[in-house]
Amino acid sequence: MDNDIILFIVVATALAFDFTNGFHDTANVVATSISTRAMKPKVAVTMAAILNFIGAFLSLEVATTIANNIVDQADVTTTIVFAGLVGAIVWNLVTWYFGLPSSSSHALIGGVVGAMLVAVGTGAIHGDGIVSKVLVPALIAPLLAFSAAGLAILCCYRIVGRLAPGPVSRGFRVGQIFSGGLLALAHGTNDAQKTMGIITLALIANGNLGSDAEVPMWVVVSAATAIALGTYMGGWRIIKTMGSRIIKMDAAQGFAAQGAGSAVILAATHFGYPLSTTHTISGAVMGAGAAKRLSAVRWGVAGNILVAWVLTLPCSALVGGLVYAVTHLFGDGALGPIVVAAAGVAFVLFMFIRRLQKGAAITTTAESNA
Repeated sequence: MDNDIILFIVVATALAFDFTNGFHDTANVVATSISTRAMKPKVAVTMAAILNFIGAFLSLEVATTIANNIVDQADVTTTIVFAGLVGAIVWNLVTWYFGLPSSSSHALIGGVVGAMLVAVGTGAIHGDGIVSKVLVPALIAPLLAFSAAGLAILCCYRIVGRLAPGPVSRGFRVGQIFSGGLLALAHGTNDAQKTMGIITLALIANGNLGSDAEVPMWVVVSAATAIALGTYMGGWRIIKTMGSRIIKMDAAQGFAAQGAGSAVILAATHFGYPLSTTHTISGAVMGAGAAKRLSAVRWGVAGNILVAWVLTLPCSALVGGLVYAVTHLFGDGALGPIVVAAAGVAFVLFMFIRRLQKGAAITTTAESNA
């Protein structure tokens, strides 16, 4: 009975993480289209949500990597998975609060690894899998996207350099509808699979699936729905950072950044790499700006983003380990996850009510001054 309760909490927490992933990563998909006025914000977010949902059904390679290549399945418990998810959610919310586009993917992997280290030790960690499937792609992907976007924008400027600016800008804005759609599709394809993989890992740990089982369809549908809803809600703080604070983009740069970013993400998904869409599109945005002129990129903001990238794995691992330690204080049953989950829900409700009260106070002040 306890195992089934913990599994239910894990699935609910995983879908909550998937929601925060979509919420946190909305900026990756829509910021360039909004900043260049290729699409209105609501239209861009709605399109991204729909294509995120569709993209989740295109591949399961990344889900397989998460379920098989990060930690030893034989040592995983549902409580470990729960602690890792909480670590990822906490880091997503912290970076969202400060407007930093960090990696939800690395937060999830870091959280699970941290919980596993506290629970079992280093022997249950697949170091080779983390290096080859996570760390190496994390280094290569932004550089590849940077180079591809820079080359793409130089080609674009060479082709249209002597044409009238007005029609050229309008043409690239139309192109951004398609490149932005492709990026949204790529994001859904890569990112939703991480939640699918973590739920599948929990089902294996609980004995509901065999070690070589495929991802159940209900897991695919629920993960696709959660990330789409999160995307629709939008992470407007991060949209501002991605859309204008790194560089001030024109439509051609937006088109080049989106095209380069989506190409890199789709290629990584094909090979089963749980890539950070945040890292990739940030690299593409910087490449599109730097190719025009180095001073176009606000390197101080880029440096802050880099710091968030570096901190993501260790910080989410630390939180994941601490959460596992707290749950373990209540024994090996369901009480620990229930207490932590209840505390998390209570905190979210407290912040929501506080925000409503703050909004009501501002409205009352404005009415009294009118």
